[in-house]
Amino acid sequence: MTKGQLNGRLLRWSLAEIRHGKLWPLALALILIIACVFALTALATRMEQVVVKQGKDALTADTVLVSGNPITKPTWQAVNNLPLTTSLLTRFGTMAFSADDKMQLVTVKAVDSAYPLRGEMRLIRANNQVDQHVKPGELWLDERLFSLLDVNVGDRLSIGDADFTISGRVAEEPGLSFNPFQQMPAVLIHQDDVAKTGAVQMGSRVQYQLFVNGSNRAIEALKQQVVLTPSDRWRDQSSTSRTSDVFERTQQYLSLAVAIVIIMAATTLVLTCQHYVASRQQTIAMLKSLGASRTWIVRWLLIQTLVLYGVAAVFGSLVGVGLEMLLRVPLTDMLPNPLPSYGLAPLGFALLTSLLIAIPALGIPLDRLLMIRAAQVMNEGTAKGRKRAWWLALLPMVALIYVYQGNTLIWLVLIGMVVLFILLGIVGLLITKLTNYLPLSPTFKLAIGRLQRSGSASALQFGALSLSLMLLAVMWLVRTDLLADWQQTLPPDAPNAFAINIAPYEKESYLQELDAAHVERSPAYPISRGRLTLINGQNAKERANGREGEDALGRELNFTWGETLPDYNPIVAGSWHAQGAVSVEEDLARDLGINIGDELTFVINSETFTAKVNTLRHVEWRQMKPNFYFIFSPDVMASVPATWLVSFRLSAKDDQLLVTLSRQHPTVSLIDIRSMGAKIEKLLQQIVWSMTVLAGLGVVAGILLIFTLLRLSLSQRQQEIQLYRTLGASRQRVIRTIWAEFGLLALVAGWVACIGADAVVGAIMIYGFDMQPKLHFMLWIVLPIATFAILAVVVSSLLRRLLIPLNKAFS
Repeated sequence: MTKGQLNGRLLRWSLAEIRHGKLWPLALALILIIACVFALTALATRMEQVVVKQGKDALTADTVLVSGNPITKPTWQAVNNLPLTTSLLTRFGTMAFSADDKMQLVTVKAVDSAYPLRGEMRLIRANNQVDQHVKPGELWLDERLFSLLDVNVGDRLSIGDADFTISGRVAEEPGLSFNPFQQMPAVLIHQDDVAKTGAVQMGSRVQYQLFVNGSNRAIEALKQQVVLTPSDRWRDQSSTSRTSDVFERTQQYLSLAVAIVIIMAATTLVLTCQHYVASRQQTIAMLKSLGASRTWIVRWLLIQTLVLYGVAAVFGSLVGVGLEMLLRVPLTDMLPNPLPSYGLAPLGFALLTSLLIAIPALGIPLDRLLMIRAAQVMNEGTAKGRKRAWWLALLPMVALIYVYQGNTLIWLVLIGMVVLFILLGIVGLLITKLTNYLPLSPTFKLAIGRLQRSGSASALQFGALSLSLMLLAVMWLVRTDLLADWQQTLPPDAPNAFAINIAPYEKESYLQELDAAHVERSPAYPISRGRLTLINGQNAKERANGREGEDALGRELNFTWGETLPDYNPIVAGSWHAQGAVSVEEDLARDLGINIGDELTFVINSETFTAKVNTLRHVEWRQMKPNFYFIFSPDVMASVPATWLVSFRLSAKDDQLLVTLSRQHPTVSLIDIRSMGAKIEKLLQQIVWSMTVLAGLGVVAGILLIFTLLRLSLSQRQQEIQLYRTLGASRQRVIRTIWAEFGLLALVAGWVACIGADAVVGAIMIYGFDMQPKLHFMLWIVLPIATFAILAVVVSSLLRRLLIPLNKAFS
């Protein structure tokens, strides 16, 4: 026989062995690992682009220099000397006058022709033509101003001392950031027209924003050259809208999903290889007894391995491409356009990952298989592999440590797996032993006796099944808890309109208008602006340590006061009493080192006030409700002038109410944020769909693992079942015993997995996502039932083969 004929025959024998050796779970596990790692790695690249794009779109640039003073000449020189693109916005308040002498206080945003550098701005003319940028001499109005001033496109409108012709309406501005205290109806003009308005004078409240686009290196070089004054600060992605937390946590969940899917698929791989080795010991012994050399057997096994890996690589890559496209569908609107290629890196990473897992998973058991002696064809025994083969397990471990060394979530899961695998096996056996004291039928006693006779094997079985169920539950529960938390970003009852600058004399009439229309509203809050200057006599800025502290001390804050605290701000420390007191938001208190009993000093309109801290509050800033860093007792603010704020929720039928309120109270700034709320809601829906697909992928991996585990467990009982039949046990008795044993296994493993899942998810929520954990009571019902359902499918599919007639079994 020629070498080519020998290799051809080896290939045919190898393909036959793959078909009849029940190696399809191994191929499926490899395909799943390659597809998941490829798709999720590619998606992680996409999600990183989403996070970057969302943050920069919210800024309308890569970074922004915000100042209360005009941008200095040295700053402009530094900008011009670097490869940067810039745009300037000047923001100030002034009065707008219509030709009919109607007037309205407005926020003027003077921009140059390059604005916005990022994001989209839509300006609509009378003929529905859409513009993206403002030109000199143009005036664009917020939609609300048309009804407030009773004007139309083409009418004349005076902004300060300058007369303009209304060019059109502002349909959309870039970004999602929102602060109701800093918003009045806005108009857009060009930067060249600021001087002729006469509104920017010495002492005017003006904000200058220099938008900067460029490489990270160029931006860092600019920041190092610019000397900041107390009124200057840089804004970048870390200081933008809190909705960026949604994207960051989605990325964390993505890495967690990748790790859990890999763990479950790798476990499936290991179990299948172990079972294959156990089932092929006699085959190898027979081949050796017939004269097969070690080299021939190595080649035979190597061909099988290469064929399996080759098939898995091809199909895994194809499935991975399709899966990445499926996961990307709901993110289409958020991803950069045109979509950059992710290259070959995800595919290379997926193939390398599967190879690192497959080498020990296949190498160690196959090494043991090669140690089978020819004599074992007559005397079945267990082969002992060489100890040197176990070093292969270091390959995936070293890679895991290198890739995930800084990922808290992954290590929480891995540590939980090691600890809980031991505990789950012990608890599972203890529960079965307790059943000895219960009055059970002979069928259940036989099933429990079977579990107790093989103590170590049963412990391993309980631990493996419980662990797989736990991983499955962890992946789904983390998704559920994250989505529940994100619903707070835009709860169903969130206010979608704010009325600010309500004068004290018109507060009651304004609230009566809302109540008469049966509009759900918040209490009215008095508002005054000021700064925190001292903490126990020490300069507050010296104690700033964190984003909240630096942000709060870098600008004037909005203060409010009242006899009670908002019911949506739970107290986390202290107790409220309205006498010489101030309540502080907990994150700011942590950043500034503020404790209960500290004395704080504030400056409002050049007047100094002091108050003692008696409570710390948790504030959910993502909720679109009036929230404050500091809330005072009324006596502290008795002499402070204030305007009032109220938030309320509008529906489509309330559109006329907005017009009525605007006309009857022209000095009140009415802010309708329904369009922005719809944008955020759409964003969340897209992310929810993506995470649901990810969790569903984990469910597939988990079911494959559980199916493999139960199938192997049932196969190991074949000889024992045949013994029961030989000793006279009826077919029905054997069937009932199998169902009782695996039903008990599902119940115990399911409940123990619930304990482990709640513990691991709680740790992940606390240390991974900085969220409060909670118990999942429905899990304790759903998981055991789902486990038994999967078990029923597996047992039903294999029961017929296990109960073949005795004459066939021994023929």
